[in-house]
Amino acid sequence: MSGEKDIFLKGQVAHDFDFYRIREKVASLAVSEEGKFFLLSRESSSDIDKVSKLKSLGREWNNYLNSRFPSALKSWPPVKEIFSVLKVDGASLSHEQIFSLGLFCTYTDETCGCIKSASLELEIPELFKIAQSMPSLENARNKIFSVIDISTGEIKDLPAIREIRKKIASLHREIESALKKYTSDSTLNSVLQNNVPALKADRELLAVRSDHRNYIKGIVHEVSSSGQTLYIEPEEIVRANNQLVQEEFNLQAELKKIFKELSDSLREYCSDFLLCHDSMLLLDSTCAAAKYQSEVHGVFAENYDTEKESPLILNARHPLLAEKAVPVTINFMFGKKVMIITGPNTGGKTVTLKTVALFSLMNQAGFPIPADEGTRLPFFNSIFADIGDEQSIDESLSTFSSRMKNIALALENADEKSLVLLDELGTGTDPLEGGAIAMAVLDSLLEKNSFVLVTTHHGVLKNYGYTNSKCVNASVEFNSESLRPTYKLLVGVSGESHAIDIALNSGLPQNVVEQAKSYISNQQADVSSLIKGLTEKHIELEELIKKQNEKQNELSLKELKIHSREIKMLQKEIELNQIEHSQSSAFLQEMRSNLENLVRVLREGEITREKTLSVRKFISDTTKEIDEQEENIEEKKLLLEKEISNLQNEENKILQNGMRLSSLKEKKSFSSKNKKLKSRLSNSEALKNASVLKIENSNEKKFEKEELLKEGAEVLAGNEKRKGVLVRKVKNEIWQVQFGSMKMNFPQNQIIPLENRIVDRSVSVVIERDSKTENNNETPKFELRLLGMRSGEAIKSLEHQLDLCMINNFKKFSVIHGKGNGILQQAVSDYLNHCPSVKEFYFARPEEGGTGKTYVELF
Repeated sequence: MSGEKDIFLKGQVAHDFDFYRIREKVASLAVSEEGKFFLLSRESSSDIDKVSKLKSLGREWNNYLNSRFPSALKSWPPVKEIFSVLKVDGASLSHEQIFSLGLFCTYTDETCGCIKSASLELEIPELFKIAQSMPSLENARNKIFSVIDISTGEIKDLPAIREIRKKIASLHREIESALKKYTSDSTLNSVLQNNVPALKADRELLAVRSDHRNYIKGIVHEVSSSGQTLYIEPEEIVRANNQLVQEEFNLQAELKKIFKELSDSLREYCSDFLLCHDSMLLLDSTCAAAKYQSEVHGVFAENYDTEKESPLILNARHPLLAEKAVPVTINFMFGKKVMIITGPNTGGKTVTLKTVALFSLMNQAGFPIPADEGTRLPFFNSIFADIGDEQSIDESLSTFSSRMKNIALALENADEKSLVLLDELGTGTDPLEGGAIAMAVLDSLLEKNSFVLVTTHHGVLKNYGYTNSKCVNASVEFNSESLRPTYKLLVGVSGESHAIDIALNSGLPQNVVEQAKSYISNQQADVSSLIKGLTEKHIELEELIKKQNEKQNELSLKELKIHSREIKMLQKEIELNQIEHSQSSAFLQEMRSNLENLVRVLREGEITREKTLSVRKFISDTTKEIDEQEENIEEKKLLLEKEISNLQNEENKILQNGMRLSSLKEKKSFSSKNKKLKSRLSNSEALKNASVLKIENSNEKKFEKEELLKEGAEVLAGNEKRKGVLVRKVKNEIWQVQFGSMKMNFPQNQIIPLENRIVDRSVSVVIERDSKTENNNETPKFELRLLGMRSGEAIKSLEHQLDLCMINNFKKFSVIHGKGNGILQQAVSDYLNHCPSVKEFYFARPEEGGTGKTYVELF
C-alpha cells in the first residue's frame, strides 16, 4: 500500500520541485562511488519508521563529525558485482577483484572500530547498534592479504611461484645478453635498422635491413609496411623465448590455482560481505546527509503528534537560492487544513509553496532542511501540485485546461495524508467562474481533509478563508513606502495585491495609473479597502488581546499573593494551637504528678471506691481532651497542605499564561553542597508582601482595664495573646484564666480585656500591606547595596527587591554585601538558597568584586 502511494512522491512532482537536484548535492558528499549511486537512487518515502531512522543516524553523524574523533569512513572500491560472482560455486575472482574485496574488509572493520570507540563518549546509540550488528571481516581480510601485499596490491613471493619467477628472470637475462651481442657489434651497424630491440608479439626482435637479410640467421616474425625492415628473432634466442612463454604460462596457471582456492575459501563469508556492504552504504549515505546539514546550516525536521500540534517551519531558506534566500517562518495554525496566501506579485507566494513541497520531499527522504531548530513537518503519502503556466501544446490544451487536468488528478487521488499545492487558483478564465471553481475545489479538498496551500489574487477566496473555520488566511508582507515586498509571511492576515502601486513603480504612465484608480473608486465594493480595514482591525484585536492577557496575569498574581497570605494566617493559627497543646501536655504531666501524690495520701487514710473512680475519671477526661486537641491540629495541618497544593496549581496556571513566577521544585546552588529540600511553604515565604502585625478587635473601646477585669470576662492572656475567660482573682495582680478545660494563672499586665465578646467568636487578624510593594511606580534595582546593614534589615531589603523583580518581570540583578566577617554574605546566600523564584546565584569575577558581590538570576 505504501509503495503504491509513494508514486505521488517521486517522478514528475519531485522533478518539478528540484528534489533531484538536492539529491545530487547530497550524493556528491558520499565518500564512496557506491555510496553516491545508492543516494542517487533514494526517493521520498511515507514509511515513518524508515525515514525516522535515517534522520536519527544523520543527527548522530553530526555529533560525530563535530567531535575530536577522526573520520570513520574511507572510500572503498566497488565490490557489489564481486558478491554476485563469489556466490556462484566454482567461480574464481580475479586479482583485482580479490584486492578490492580485501580493502573493503579493511575499511569496514576500521569504521566499526571508530564508531565503537566514539560511542564511549558520544550519544550515538543508532550508529553503535549498526556497528555492533556488523560481523567482523578480519578472517577474510587475513586470507586475502596472506596472498596479496596490502600496500602495493601485488602478489606476494609465495613458495609455489618463487621458482617460476626465478626461471623467468633467468630467461630474461639470457635473452638480453644474446641480443646485446648483436646490438653492440659495430660490424653490424649497416645490417641493423636500429640498435634497440623491438618488442613484437611479446618477443624481443632485431630490426634488420631487408637487403642484409642473410647476415643474421633466425625466424622472420614481421615485415614493415615499406618492406625495407625485417623483424628477426635470432636462432639462439628462439629457444629462450619459447621457454619464457612456457614459464609465464606456468606462472599464470599457478596464480589461477591460488585465486581459485582463495575464492573458494572466501565463499563462506558471502553473507557477511552482503550484510556489511548494506550497512556501509547506509552509514555512507547518512553521513553525507549530515555533511549537507552543516553545509546548509540546516536541521533534521522533528516528528510530532498531528492531533496535538501543527506544522512549523522556522526561518526556511530555499536551498537552491543560497545567499539570495530570504528566511521565512511558516507557522500553521492548529486545526487549520487550508492556508490561502495572498499578496503582491514577486512577493514570495510561489516560493513559499515550492519551499514547503521541497522541504516535505527532503524530510521524507531523510535529508536535512535549511531551517532552524524546532522545525516540524508532517508525513505525507502523496503530493499534488499545480504551479505556473503548464500549457501543453502537444495535447492542444489551454493554460486553464492544463491546470484543471492537474487539479482533477489531485481531487481523484488526494486523502487526509496528502499535500496539495495550488498556485494562483482560479486564474486563466473569467474571474467570477474561476472563483466559483476555486471555492468548489477547496470544498472538495476539505472534505478529504487534505493539507492545502493556495495562492490567489481573488478577493472571493480571501473572504472564503475568513468564513471557513478550517481555513486560515496568510499574506506576504509588502512595504508600502518602498513599494517592494519583504518576503515575510504573515499568518492570519490577508494581503493586498498592490497592483497599481507596482505598476506605477514599474514605469506605467501616471495618467494610466490615475485612470485605473478612478475605476476602482467608482466601484461600490472595494475589496482592497475591505482587506486593509480588516488588517487594521486584526492588529487592533491583537493589541486588545495582549492588554487583556496582561491584566489577567496581574489579577492572577494578586490572587496568588492573597492566597499566600491566607496560608500564612492558617500557619500562624496552627503554631498557636501547637503552643497551646504543648502547654496542655505540661499541665497534664503536672496534674498526673499531683494526683499521684493525692493517691498516696489517700492510701494512708481511708480509701473508698468512689474516690478512686473519681480520680481515674478525671485523668481519663483530661487525656481525652488533649487527644482531641492533637486531632484538631492534624486536621488543620491537612487543610494547610491542601491550600498549598491549590496555591501551586494556581501558580502553574499563571506560568502557562506567560507569567514567570517561582516554582516549588528544588534548584541547584553553588553555595550549598548538601542542599536540603525546600519547605512546603517556600512559595508563601518568597512572596512576603503582607505581615501579621497584631491581633485586635476593631470594635474594642478604650475602657479602664480595672473596670473590665471581672469574673467571666473574655480576655487575651499571655505573651501569645490566647483568648480565654477570667475565672477568679487569685491574689493581687494575679488572675486565673480558663482556656477550654484548662486553667492557668497570669499576672494582670499580661491580660488584655475584651469588651462585649462572645466566647465562641474567633479573633480577627489585621493584615497590613507593605506600602513600598504597593507602589506601582517603584522598580527593582539593577544593583542592590546592603553594605552597613544588619542581617535582618538586609534580608528585608532583599525580599522587597525580589517582590519588585517578580512584579516587573525583572530577570537579573546584583547584590553588594561586602566581604567583612562573612555574616551578611552568608545571610544573603542562605536566603537565596531557599527562595523558589531564584534560578541561580553566583559570586562576581574578581575584577568585579569577587565574593563581596553576588549575581542573582530569576526564573
